[in-house]
Amino acid sequence: MLRLVLLQARTGTRSRKLTPSFTSLHVIARGFCTHEKKGALDFTRIEVQRLPRVLIIGRPNVGKSALFNRLIRRREALVYNTPEDHVTHDIREGLAKLGDLRFRVLDSAGIEAQACSGTILHRTTSITAHVLNNSHLALFLTDARAGLHPLDLEVAKWLRRHAPQIKPIVAMNKSESLFDSDGSLVSAANELYQLGFGDPIAISAETGLGMPDLYHCLRPLLHQHMLCLLNEKDEGDHENSCIEDGRTPEIEESKLPLQLVIVGRPNVGKSTLLNTLLQEERVLVGPEAGLTRDSIRTEFEFQGRTIYLVDTAGWLHRTKQEKGAASLSIMQSRKSLLRAHIIALVLDAEEIVNARRSMTHAEVVIARRAVEEGRGLVVIVNKMDLLRAKDKSSSYEKVMEAVPQEIQTVIPQITGIPVVFISALEGRGRTAVLHRVIDTYEKWCSRLPTARLNRWLQKVMSRHSWKDQAAQPKIKYFTQVKARPPTFVAFVRGKTQLSDTDIRFLTKSLKEDFDLGGIPIRIMQRSVAKKDATGSSSSSSSKSSKPVYKVAERVVSDKRSILVE
Repeated sequence: MLRLVLLQARTGTRSRKLTPSFTSLHVIARGFCTHEKKGALDFTRIEVQRLPRVLIIGRPNVGKSALFNRLIRRREALVYNTPEDHVTHDIREGLAKLGDLRFRVLDSAGIEAQACSGTILHRTTSITAHVLNNSHLALFLTDARAGLHPLDLEVAKWLRRHAPQIKPIVAMNKSESLFDSDGSLVSAANELYQLGFGDPIAISAETGLGMPDLYHCLRPLLHQHMLCLLNEKDEGDHENSCIEDGRTPEIEESKLPLQLVIVGRPNVGKSTLLNTLLQEERVLVGPEAGLTRDSIRTEFEFQGRTIYLVDTAGWLHRTKQEKGAASLSIMQSRKSLLRAHIIALVLDAEEIVNARRSMTHAEVVIARRAVEEGRGLVVIVNKMDLLRAKDKSSSYEKVMEAVPQEIQTVIPQITGIPVVFISALEGRGRTAVLHRVIDTYEKWCSRLPTARLNRWLQKVMSRHSWKDQAAQPKIKYFTQVKARPPTFVAFVRGKTQLSDTDIRFLTKSLKEDFDLGGIPIRIMQRSVAKKDATGSSSSSSSKSSKPVYKVAERVVSDKRSILVE
């Protein structure tokens, strides 16, 4: 793009009629970047794991996260104008949808090649370098309004040093204000030729201008990469494993991808746990509190099961003093909790010993909210390696004995909450955590046949001692209406209603007899009116032979009961 306009500018043949506008630049870009072939590959039918990885790089505050959100068509990455601070610290991955193109796009932290060793910027740059080596393409983003910045030249040198095999696509972001200026856009593009990466393209991640140009530049490169990848496989293997054949076999709910969200207070080791589970340095870790700002979502497989893992920022109560990026981080953490299947609550073993209690108020709030939302809960006690010293051996044993009991006392709504003791820094307990999470998820997705439930109900009702037999509820039948979490309905005859004591008794019996501990269980009840015995006509008798359900319905959950009318 811009080649014709820039040639005219260099030779002095450009006139006012050739002043570049967005429309003319768009036409020029289509002419230079279009590289289409008949029978092109359909990216929408390729498995996500096989799609190419495109990394967005650049100096801080050039709009990398805004472009990431534009490509994935969602506002996932935090975007906030903070020139004195860097909002993005970690690598975020998403599925980009640009026209008919599909690829994995990665957002990165701002690169400062001259950062001092050991600083946050130096560590984020090291993580970006590691991810760059595993990427196929790179988008080098600059700020069109600022022109060529000295840091842009440093990023270009850093890119040549760490990934000489990758020739990035240079994109001038924030170009919307230069399209109407006389020669401003061409002047900004001329400066970027000093980077040595070819013709730049002008885009605006905020408004979406220039996305067709980016499409036509990416398409031939992505198409060539996928053809090379697919040619390495046999034709039969390509059709069976890479491209779907249109058939979608039914999959059990417990075999669907698992959404695991790691939550906890700041500096308890959530990011270290994520790196341990992934077995790679994916997110930034360190002694500083509050390093994680975005809710980082990653995907990996364990024993043939796909797990989506989300690392959240430290859970804090939002106050009026917290504004900007910190406030956005808190809101994003709460949204991630609502999307989770299983919630891993991380505790600090050393703080438990010092405070002489297992959970603080903030952690109790997280656990109870997870129960109210119907999510599975797994408690992970991290930093157990700090209690293995000789002078703390007694504390080690006390923590392992006291924590499960105190958690059961604080959260009585759920019995049998799994507790795992690990050391994420040493990598101990990874397999135990994943097995506990999968076991809890399978319970959360479990479905019980109605016939089995009614046979169980007869045994349970017979072994329960009722003070007044006349007050015993007459449950006609018991069935499960949904899973995730398991939800049951008890159809009760007449006007009698199950009391809270009866609901707790049935819930406890379900968890004990069907091994459903550690997950919330919901029981609803519905009244079934008795049949009308007076039937004066055949039509009325036929109508009365059908069970009549009352409008009033009492919904009982683990946290509270609600009467809906």
